Amino acid sequence: MSIVQEFKEFAVKGNVIDMAVGVIIGVAFGKIVSSFVADVVMPPIGVLLGGVDFSDLAITVKEAVGSSPAVVVAYGKFVQTIVDFTIIAFVIFMVVRLINSLKKKEAAAPAAPSAEQVLLTEIRDLLKK
Repeated sequence: MSIVQEFKEFAVKGNVIDMAVGVIIGVAFGKIVSSFVADVVMPPIGVLLGGVDFSDLAITVKEAVGSSPAVVVAYGKFVQTIVDFTIIAFVIFMVVRLINSLKKKEAAAPAAPSAEQVLLTEIRDLLKK
């Protein structure tokens, strides 16, 4: 089997396509949650902390001189990213937890016997009589 043929079989398998769809949806979901954190969650927290905007928090290592920009450690953006990650991870955890609970309910419900099994059971019962 040639490498091209092997790659073609690998690329069109359901798992690869499912993974690609999951990554695309995950990126879009990440943007939604990031917007939620930046636009809804962080402003009230900033007000509670005295009007602090986390993205503006920084330490200036070297002041701007002439045309060269200032050297800044923007730790506020890092804090914002950590908060984004924590909220995204929690939301994904809750979604996975919900899906797992739905799967458990499906697995717990016994499947109804097929028509064939019902017919065989009736024949068995008739033979016993």
